[in-house]
Amino acid sequence: MRGYIRERGENYFELSFDLDPDANGKRKRKFHSFRGSKREAQRKLAELISGVSNSTYVEPTKTMVAPFVRSRIEQWEASGTISARTAQRYRQLCEKQIAPQIGNKLVQKLRPIDIEAWHNELRKTGSARGTAVSAQTIRHAHRLLGKALSDAMRSEIVSRNVCTAQPAPKVPQSDLSIVRDIPAFLAKLRGERLEHPATVALFTGMRLGEVFGLRWGRVDLDKKTIEVCEALEETRAHGVTFKAPKTNAGRRTVTLPDLAFVALREQRRELLELRLQLGAGKLGSDDLVFPALEGGPQSPSYLSKAWSDLARRIGFPEITFHALRHTHASQLIDAGIDVVTISNRLGHAKPDITLRVYAHLFRQDDSKAANAINAAFGSNS
Repeated sequence: MRGYIRERGENYFELSFDLDPDANGKRKRKFHSFRGSKREAQRKLAELISGVSNSTYVEPTKTMVAPFVRSRIEQWEASGTISARTAQRYRQLCEKQIAPQIGNKLVQKLRPIDIEAWHNELRKTGSARGTAVSAQTIRHAHRLLGKALSDAMRSEIVSRNVCTAQPAPKVPQSDLSIVRDIPAFLAKLRGERLEHPATVALFTGMRLGEVFGLRWGRVDLDKKTIEVCEALEETRAHGVTFKAPKTNAGRRTVTLPDLAFVALREQRRELLELRLQLGAGKLGSDDLVFPALEGGPQSPSYLSKAWSDLARRIGFPEITFHALRHTHASQLIDAGIDVVTISNRLGHAKPDITLRVYAHLFRQDDSKAANAINAAFGSNS
């Protein structure tokens, strides 16, 4: 395949070459403008011709990064690939971490060095307030851009994913906040409005949305089990809704320890007494275990704030509701439970997710790490 270079001005060239014939046998000539020396123009032409030969050539477009990422988020949400909550978080990352710094760059012009510079800018003054962005947030933004560029590769808009060539920054390992003195914590919780849901979360590892999305039809007090099959989700676009687990592993049956069983039994008794006073009748299988006063679902954002206020008031300000899940995992690790069982109980898609999230807890006792890995990979030695 031959190509041609035509000088159009000082250090300005027009590169031309033929594409493979179409279905009718007709060849199509492509033209590219190039600024640089003639030697550089020759190298660029050779690269373009090689791309055609290797089927890696992509048509030039004027698509910019921010509009492209926005369009992919819209498509992912519309197709059900991501939840409304995830779409909301992706849009925040796009508008706050991607659009201001590299949003106006052409997708096809992105290079690994641009991604490196983007990371550095975010580390310095990348937030809306002109302050540094955390490594975790940079990593999330990088993952979003990489996901969008993977789609661009599949659609032959770009020939490679530069987010793969330039990895995201590492996140410093830090200990997760967990409840260290559980008896003292439970004593402080006693009599509080959120006592029962917090106790269930602490001894089952369920997430906030799973706890408050739980229906009585999924609770078997005779067998002491809970079937986790949906969770509450709240977004600006749709308000409070129910959603199915993201993975099959998220749908699971959790055995109840005695303290969680007692909390659920007390919650049921209190609800029945209230319904009797209101003349509302018996509880149905679709009724929520932890409803709002009118019986419907509670707002997860309101619950998070209510929990934060409560935790601060009882002397555990560092303990978020999600930290109850981490505490449950630490209990299981301390008890020597194998990582596969822990992963299944928490609803993780794979045991390696559990190992990654709770690596520092396993490191406190190296034998636990070895036992966990043996169990995960079926070693009998």
